[in-house]
Amino acid sequence: MSRRLNSSLCVFLLSAAVAFAAPEAQLHYMAAGQPDSAVLLAPPPLPHSAEEAADMAVVVAACHACSTNDAALAFGEKKFSIFTFTPAIGQFLQPGKLPQTEAFFKRLQKDAAAATDTAKDYWRRPRPFTLDPSLASGKLEKSFGYPSGHGTEGLVLALVLAELFPERCEAILAVGRNLGWHRVMIARHYPTDIYAGRVFAQAIVREMKSNPEFQRDFAAAKSEIAGAQQSYPGAIQE
Repeated sequence: MSRRLNSSLCVFLLSAAVAFAAPEAQLHYMAAGQPDSAVLLAPPPLPHSAEEAADMAVVVAACHACSTNDAALAFGEKKFSIFTFTPAIGQFLQPGKLPQTEAFFKRLQKDAAAATDTAKDYWRRPRPFTLDPSLASGKLEKSFGYPSGHGTEGLVLALVLAELFPERCEAILAVGRNLGWHRVMIARHYPTDIYAGRVFAQAIVREMKSNPEFQRDFAAAKSEIAGAQQSYPGAIQE
């Protein structure tokens, strides 16, 4: 009787745990596992290969050239959001000013992060500071490095923001690209991690655009921005 009870309790607890975790696994604008990095991305350089050595040489050079201010900027971007792009768009873009737009980009970034985590776990490429501990500084990540999360998420945000603020397209894309490159400067990623992230970001945005919920939320954000522009002429262009 006790053995049956224990068995039933285990099943119940396991079911409860799965049910509790399920909402966290749900994506807003993509199916889980899409886009598939195993199909989309080329493998990273092989360990101990000449290609990996060249990749590492760029990391070492970037780290040595990184000033104290540049390093502080890179470490400060550990967490980022659409408000990282405020200098490129204008001071009009502040928390609470565009609530629908802000919520849309939080959902979008969460989806991009989930897709990238899946890709990292598939490729399992160690970060540069793992291979060369002399490059280690600050709090070190335990996750894998390929493709770069900053390289992917940063460009996903940039690509969608650039469609909402086309007059600021070049400046927005520059911020997105720099979010990735700054991670090379502090030895969190190889250049090939960043480039793979950019390819993956484009695929993620294409995947999202085919989703009716994305289209609805994008339209709502666009309408909110247009309304704000009418209420505050020139605010977004400042």
